[in-house]
Formats: sequence, C-alpha cells, structure tokens
Amino acid sequence: MTDRTRLEDLLKKNKISRRQFIAQTSALGLAAAVSPGLFAGTARASVPKKGGRFIIGCTGGSTTDSMDPASLTSNMNQNLNWQIRNNLIEIDHDFNPIPELAESWDSTPDAKKWSFKLRKGVEFHNGKTMTAEDVIFSINHHIGEESKSGAKGYLKNIESIKADGKYGVVFELSGGTADFPFIMGDYHLTICPSGTKGQEWEKGVGTGGYILKNWEPGVRAFTVRNPNYWKAGRAHFDEIETLSIVDTNARTNALKTDQINYMDRVELKTVHLMKRMPGINVTATTGTAHYTIPMLVNQTPYNDNNVRMALKLAVDREELLKQVLRGYGELGNDHPIAPVNRYYAKNLDQRRYDPDKAKFYMKKAGALDHTFNLHAADAAFPGAVDAAILMKEQAKKSGIDINVVREPDDGYWSNVWMKKEWCMCYWGGRPTADMMFSVAYADGAPWNDTKWSHKRFNELLIAARAELDTDKRRKMYGEMQEICRNDSGTIMPMYNQMVEASSDKLDHGPISGHMALDGMRNGERWWFK
Repeated sequence: MTDRTRLEDLLKKNKISRRQFIAQTSALGLAAAVSPGLFAGTARASVPKKGGRFIIGCTGGSTTDSMDPASLTSNMNQNLNWQIRNNLIEIDHDFNPIPELAESWDSTPDAKKWSFKLRKGVEFHNGKTMTAEDVIFSINHHIGEESKSGAKGYLKNIESIKADGKYGVVFELSGGTADFPFIMGDYHLTICPSGTKGQEWEKGVGTGGYILKNWEPGVRAFTVRNPNYWKAGRAHFDEIETLSIVDTNARTNALKTDQINYMDRVELKTVHLMKRMPGINVTATTGTAHYTIPMLVNQTPYNDNNVRMALKLAVDREELLKQVLRGYGELGNDHPIAPVNRYYAKNLDQRRYDPDKAKFYMKKAGALDHTFNLHAADAAFPGAVDAAILMKEQAKKSGIDINVVREPDDGYWSNVWMKKEWCMCYWGGRPTADMMFSVAYADGAPWNDTKWSHKRFNELLIAARAELDTDKRRKMYGEMQEICRNDSGTIMPMYNQMVEASSDKLDHGPISGHMALDGMRNGERWWFK
C-alpha cells in the first residue's frame, strides 16, 4: 500500500480529518490532485454563537488531582487546565504549532537559541498584565531539581531563559532543538502568574477563556467565561461544568438523559447502539493516543530482556484490537510513535502473537515458574481489566502465569502507575516523536514509567532533536522505534481511536487528534448551535 493509498483509506474510514489528510499528503509531497469524492459528506460547522452551559462528563478524575500544571495527569484536570490557561504556542488540528500567548518566534540556524515575542495587553484573571516575568517563572517551575513535572524531560537542554524587554523571552539551549515550538505547546507548560505556589495553584489563575469558580478534585469543576478574554473567536459558552464520571455506563446514561452534553471514552461494546440514538453524535478520531502495559525494568525479573521479549510475544494484539477496541484502532508495535506521525517507521516488521517464541524466551530467562502480577483498573483505559484478563488467557499457551490484580479506579495514577511492577496504562501521545520519546523513554525522564535506559537510544534522541535534515532525522527515529520495540519495558499492543459522544445541539470545527476532547480544548473551541 502506498503512502497516498494508506492516507486515502484512513480518510474514507473517518480515521483522520480532511485537514489531517491534506497536511499529511503535503508533507509527503503527494498533494497533487485530490478527488472531491474523498471529501463527500464532510460536515460544515455553523457560525459560532455565544451562550449556554456546557457540561462535560469525563474519565480519569481523582481526588488526588491538582491544578499545579506540573502534576496534570487526568482528562479532567488537563481539560480544565486549558479552559483557564494558555500556552505560548497552541497545537492546532493538523499538529502544527500556531501563535497563542506568543505572537511570533524565531531561532538561530542551529536551533539552539529561540526568541519569542509576547502579546501585549493580555491579563490574568486577577487583573495582572502578563509579561516575560510570568513566562520565565512558569517554565522554570518545571525545571528545578525538585520538580517532578511531566514536562521536565522536554526541558533538560534549556541552559537559560532571559527576558528581552517586557514582552520578549529568549531561550538558550545546550543543543539544537528543531521542535522547540511544539514543546511550548505541551499542556503542562501553561503560563501562570509569577510567584504562584502551594495552594495558590488550585485557584487556577490564568489567561484563559474561562475563570475557575469552583474546583473539587476528582469530582467537579465550574468555570465562567472570561469577559476580558484576549483571543477572538474562542470561548463561546457562558459556563462550563466539568464532571468526573469514571463509570462508562454512568457517563452514557448522563448523556442520554441530557445531564451532560459531552462524554469521552464511549463504551465500544455498545457504540453501535449509541450511533442510532436520536440527538447524539459519535465521533472516532485517529491521533497519537495509545495503550501500554509498562513493566519496571529495575525490578526482577523485568530487568531481563528475555522476560520482556517473552511477554511482548505472548500478547495477541489482533484479539485485543477486536475484543477491547472493537476495531476502533490499529495494531501497536511496542513503540509509541503513531501512524499519523511523519516519522512513523512504517517498514518495521509488525510483531505478532507467537506462544512458542514467548515460551522459548521465558525459559531462557529461567522464569517459567514465575507468577507475573498485572495491576489493572478501568481508570487506565476503558476495558483495561478485560484486556488484562485476555492477556492472562493468551499467555497460558506459552506456559506463562499472569495474575490479574484489580486496583481501585480512584487514585490509580498516583498509587499504581510507576509504582507497581507491571500495570495497564494510557498515553494521549504527543505531537512529535521527540516529545513522546523525551517524556516517557529518555533516561531519567520523570514519566519514564519503566525506568528503562538504553545508551544508543539516548544518543540518538539528542542527535535527532538537533538534526534539521528531514531524511536523516527519519532514519534516526526509525532506529529508535526499533530499539524500543526490541528492548524497552513497554508493551504497546494498540493505538486507540478517540471515540467520544456529544449532544447534536453542539457544533465545532475539525476535531483534533492531538489529544482527547478535541485536543483537550473543546471548552474553548466548541459552541451550541
């Protein structure tokens, strides 16, 4: 299948948007003639209107959630974060960096020095005018030695951040970083008032389209439109109520009975029924999201790559895709770079279920008599417990014994993920290969959830980050994907489509595949008809 044919197939199956199709074909030099028939049935958005209360029901909320940007983990507080705050850069629907609090930016030819020109006259919710001082404080918040920010891995090569007048910021880097503007669009790196600390984070003061009025972690958040919002054509609702509804059936019933207007993570077992319901729209968006099963490689027996390889081969990905995702996704290959990414290693052999090879590697490790505890809760992703049970049954054919440990949904991300030796996990993905690798696979990254370290991989990560030649960069990222596939502590069985549902009273433009909930910005981008 050619690149063009693959993209056309994704478009026809509604796995990528029209804009994503055009961007991808352009990047590949394939945008010569596009058949109008490919875009038949493409919906057109209405003219945005102001007003109404938008009620979101989403997964992942926990009583341990915080509005400190360094510690955002759940869909609930990530979405809330972008209701109330902004970045220097916004990642648009086509995975492009566009101006947000920064009007413009440029770099030196070696991509080691980046200068950002800030918008003037932007006010925080407390009336303070945003300046370079606030930007410098906000980024430094993620850099310090004591920081446990999920964005810390992206920022390691920042040597200095300096003000260039009141409305300019200059970043000096230790090495070239071609994707630096994308990094400034990460959801952790929202801009907050200088000096914010402790409980002040929970007040949610930002420059965003909505002002935080009430915040009960893991339960409810309530925001109202910012009357002084600086961004034209955004933030249309009068109010937004964001509810944590972990149970899928509860979210579905709430949408059916008009108690909420939008829900994430539709139950895939019954999505065909929801599609028939009057007044409800279902969307399935392909992006960078994926499911993983990370194991801590600093613990026995996962420190033996024979064990890691055995467990990877003991997973029937095709069955997981069919039974758990009901076909709403694509097979994973034990690395995190999605097919929509420009550096996706399409020629890397797809790993298949092979019980005999799995048994061979496990026997080689001398671990056939070991019981592997796999910790799971549907807070990780819908169907995570079912997936773990399927894996248990699949592994039996290799003589591998898996014990599924069911964990509570509440507190899963703080009590299980990165703490228990093997568990179920979900990643929203990142817009670039460098960002995804830096946050979850680089040596010492705070969210390296397997504690994996590989010398060659880390050398390539630094080299690829600074490489401006696209072909050379593609080759490097291809090798990194292969290293992850064959050595890392991450089982990555499948990329999931983001299947979500909403009231047909809502309208919007193209839906982003960057993250769930329209790139976590549906509060700002959507409106009532």
